[in-house]
Amino acid sequence: MSQTILITGASSGIGKATARLFAAQGWNVAATMRHPDRENELTDIAGVRLYALDVTQPAGIRTTIDQVLRDFSGVDVLLNNAGYGLFGPLETVSAEKLMDQFQTNLFGAIRMIQGVLPAMREQKRGTIINVTSIGGLVGLPFNSIYHATKFGLDGLSESLNYELRPFGIRVKIVAPGGVATDFATRSLQQTTDGPSVYDADIQQVMAAFQQSGGAYSSADQIAEVIYRAATDDTDQLRYLAGADAQGLYAKWKEMTNEAFMAMIQERYGLA
Repeated sequence: MSQTILITGASSGIGKATARLFAAQGWNVAATMRHPDRENELTDIAGVRLYALDVTQPAGIRTTIDQVLRDFSGVDVLLNNAGYGLFGPLETVSAEKLMDQFQTNLFGAIRMIQGVLPAMREQKRGTIINVTSIGGLVGLPFNSIYHATKFGLDGLSESLNYELRPFGIRVKIVAPGGVATDFATRSLQQTTDGPSVYDADIQQVMAAFQQSGGAYSSADQIAEVIYRAATDDTDQLRYLAGADAQGLYAKWKEMTNEAFMAMIQERYGLA
């Protein structure tokens, strides 16, 4: 009997690549997105079924999960992938942008987990995979709110792993580095125009981000890591995805906090 994965944020990038990969491996794929009527690539793939879902809307989450459970008689893997970046100085973040970032990147994932847990407990098995980021382990300039959501999701995942293990449910974290998708354009928002005192540093950081783009992983490469996390039958918690993420985290572990921060300041032209 085919297994079923429920994916949030499947309209592009990592989510879409993961939907394709799991379907190719014979899985049932419940691919969710805000506007399934606009999707024209996943519709013809055998095993993929599209669902409308906005993870910032609690009532819609409950409705969609209930429908997926009816359609597939259970969910084996939940992939919390929906999210976007918010770039800019903390001082300029509006209350609306602050709340939307948390609703999408963190609170939505929490509600999705709450929604599938009763069924997973009843079937005495399941895997929850939360896509965080190297930005859930290491902080970089002008990404403070984004980091707050990803550090939060990482900590939640680690704690939840203890909580759910007695029920046969594994919790795993996939932490990509840079990904060559439209995240840097469509999925990266800026705060608002702020005091000009920040302008020079922002330009330096943006230039450094753009220069490092050649080292980014493809969405397909990250999807392969997600598939391994879903199927390797181990208790491994974190999967660092991408050479850039692995390299940066290795430096963070081997250096003092002060030395690491000095390196980041120099790398991003803030020294």
